[in-house]
Amino acid sequence: MHSGFLPGNQIALLETGAEFFPALTAAIAAAQHEIQLETYIFADDSTGRRIAAALTSAAQRGVAVRLLVDGFGSREFVAGLGAALIAGGVQLLVYRPDPPSMKLRRYRLRRLHRKLAVVDGRTAFIGGVNIVDDYNEGETDQPRLDYALRIEGPLVTRIHAAMRHVWRLVRWSTLGRRPPQPPPPPLPAPPCGPIAAALLIRDNLRHRRDIENAYLAAIGQAQYEIVVANAYFLPGMRLRHALRAAARRGVSVVLLLQGRVEHVLQHYATQALYASLLASGIRIYEYRASYLHAKVAVIDHRWATVGSSNIDPFSLLLAREANVVIRNTRFSLKLRRRLLHAIATGATEIRLDDLQRQSWLVTLAGKLAYGIVRLLLDVSGYSRHYAE
Repeated sequence: MHSGFLPGNQIALLETGAEFFPALTAAIAAAQHEIQLETYIFADDSTGRRIAAALTSAAQRGVAVRLLVDGFGSREFVAGLGAALIAGGVQLLVYRPDPPSMKLRRYRLRRLHRKLAVVDGRTAFIGGVNIVDDYNEGETDQPRLDYALRIEGPLVTRIHAAMRHVWRLVRWSTLGRRPPQPPPPPLPAPPCGPIAAALLIRDNLRHRRDIENAYLAAIGQAQYEIVVANAYFLPGMRLRHALRAAARRGVSVVLLLQGRVEHVLQHYATQALYASLLASGIRIYEYRASYLHAKVAVIDHRWATVGSSNIDPFSLLLAREANVVIRNTRFSLKLRRRLLHAIATGATEIRLDDLQRQSWLVTLAGKLAYGIVRLLLDVSGYSRHYAE
């Protein structure tokens, strides 16, 4: 889906659900013709019910509402909140429904991890924010740190086409036969702003490594600064080599990573990489004020990306993902300021001395977790690609 940068876009940065959900709800309320929404998680909580009510209201006033959720991330959705949406006129499909069997099969790791919405072919949303409450109840009084974009302009048409394509594939697989042709897409969204941006997707066909390759190209060309915030950070050999090489040639490389234990396996596997990264001159900060869910980066104050893709093998090799890459100094500096503020107010720097003082149990946990991740990749058949 990546075919170069499109000029003429207006793009707003949305930080946390406090900015994202009101913007999404307002766009849904203003919809006149069509709403297309994809999400990995659609929770039956106060946020999920609020978005569901907005979608149902739109459907009941005649707007075509199509909702696609992941069968694992939203595995309880269809029997609960999804049933009410269907009754309210929303068209609902599930990407790869997760069977009750506990067997680890290769296809079960291939998930729809994108978070996308397009309203009337004119306004798009993309980022890392699921349809779920912004707080982990009882664990923190700070919202989950995440980012999304509100987009107007020609890029919306490209995002819409990507969503319509996956909807058609899932509908075909659900019905077991080729579905009828969808209605024609709306006219291309006209230019309305100063920002050039590109859509990057990851799938298992023509776009297997588009997001990873975009990171590699930008890191390889970096001259003075790389700032990455990523919730689940477990890069393969190529990305690790690129980051270490950038640091060795004098580029300031700053990583903002998950400091709270949300998924034990990924948390400790990431920590197994700290020593080699720090030894190369890379600075690592763990965000601890709340849970980190961001998947963003800024390079040299002029290149930025916001999306759903973590820098780990499950996102880069298995899941359907979507990121936007932006070439715009003003936007990039705004995102950079937000990230540096998060580092200054909610993160702790990790140093080599800290690793030397940690218990042998923590070190062992990291090595074991990393080994298990490699085993899962062996099962999926992707370990060779991850090591490249």
